[in-house]
Amino acid sequence: MRGLFYVMAALAVMGLAFWAYQENYKTQAEIKEVRILHAQIGAAHERLGMLRAEWAYLNRPDRLADLADLNFDRLGLLPLMPDAFAGVDQIIYPIPPIAPITNPIELSSDDLEALENDL
Repeated sequence: MRGLFYVMAALAVMGLAFWAYQENYKTQAEIKEVRILHAQIGAAHERLGMLRAEWAYLNRPDRLADLADLNFDRLGLLPLMPDAFAGVDQIIYPIPPIAPITNPIELSSDDLEALENDL
């Protein structure tokens, strides 16, 4: 009986060792994949920084003004001036629609006189 126990314990230890060995290699593969992803993220951040710098360079006000002057015949762009904007008091806002009267109240002349006297 004791021999059977030793054999079973040895098989269990060998099975656990095999499982641990495979888990170790899976973990190392995942760590390698994470490192690759970190490198790709770093490269993407570098590209994004470069694109932001290029965008800022291309959107310089003096460069855009020169381009507007060069292409004035085709585009008809004019520089923005403060007098090109309207004041808040010049804005025409739409009038909200008047809701229909659903429950009208009828008043007699006596009621109107009483209301006028109360005012």
